[in-house]
Amino acid sequence: MRLAIITGGSKGLGLALCQQFEERGYRVLEFSRTAPHAYSVRADLSAPEAYAQVVAKAIAPLDADHLEELVVINNAGTLAPIGPASRQSRSAVLANLNTNFTSAILGLTELIGKFQHAPCRKVLANISSGAAHKGYAGWSLYCASKAGMEGFVRALAIEQQLERHPFIPVNVNPGVIDTEMQALIRDAAVADFPEVERFIRRKHEGALVAPERVAMAVLQILASPSLASGGGYETSATAG
Repeated sequence: MRLAIITGGSKGLGLALCQQFEERGYRVLEFSRTAPHAYSVRADLSAPEAYAQVVAKAIAPLDADHLEELVVINNAGTLAPIGPASRQSRSAVLANLNTNFTSAILGLTELIGKFQHAPCRKVLANISSGAAHKGYAGWSLYCASKAGMEGFVRALAIEQQLERHPFIPVNVNPGVIDTEMQALIRDAAVADFPEVERFIRRKHEGALVAPERVAMAVLQILASPSLASGGGYETSATAG
């Protein structure tokens, strides 16, 4: 069995990834709040402990010893709330960091523990962002969590080198995708996100890439036999 486990597969890039893995004959397991697919598991990443329990229960019946290939993609994330961190409620800050960082790590550690001893090829990909490397006013929570996840993956790659059957952890920057997150950015007030006009121009100029094209590029990266553990990759998908 070739297995793909994807978070945030209800829309956007996550949905396109689920569809393309399924088309290629993978068994797909998807975690999201809306759980729209037959292979979905309903999970709320804003509640980390409950989310980890959901993941553990969902993967418990899977037979790690008979896997031919495993691909784990941490894709779920939220940009909200946009605006200065000093103006956000405690609950909004926690919801963002829990979804983007704490639950992501808890879910991945559950998956690693379950499949660590599986002798097949195992890729663990974190869908990152340029925001992991550049600060944006109004995105401080998102930037922090994206940077933190990249650091986690790089350290995880070093840990995996000590394992008999290691995962190959990588960070993948998918570029600028035409998704609901981009629509949320364009609707932001200038006071909350001073660069909003630049993102509006991107849409008008056709600079956003369709999720399907980006998903295809991600699959090509992850399938490469030269994939480097701990590496950072960017998709080559472009608009037009």
